[in-house]
Amino acid sequence: MTKGTISLHVNGSVINEEVEPRLLLSDFIREKLGLTGTHVGCEHGVCGACTVLLNDEPVRSCLMLAVQADGCKVETVESLVAEGGELHPLQQAFADHHALQCGFCTPGFLMTLVSYLKENPNPNEEEIREAISGNLCRCTGYANIIKAVKQASHFSKIGG
Repeated sequence: MTKGTISLHVNGSVINEEVEPRLLLSDFIREKLGLTGTHVGCEHGVCGACTVLLNDEPVRSCLMLAVQADGCKVETVESLVAEGGELHPLQQAFADHHALQCGFCTPGFLMTLVSYLKENPNPNEEEIREAISGNLCRCTGYANIIKAVKQASHFSKIGG
């Protein structure tokens, strides 16, 4: 199979890489770039663990080919931590409210919610539940995730 070169911005860095046409974006991120914060769960777009931002919109990276991201801006969960290591307000809220246990689903929740809170800075519980309806957690239930989102929504610059 003929490889092609893609060029994209990943977490602020320009990446030019040769890829197979059938390489999934999730595999590109994890295997080619070594950014293992993006998790692959169901591989069918159902669990949301592989959610990344593509041009500021949440997408399931397991349902997208890397070549489809050519020319785009991709942000993974690794982009949330500040240079000095300070956690993003949403990450801190997840820690404060014990909104994670095993942590497998957390990157997908974070990337979904970062995007959501940019557009909806003061959501109520019903709106938060709707926003996370595409992300599955088998450990915590969702009560502490809701609390964390409410805490994080009080930050004026939640998007970054």
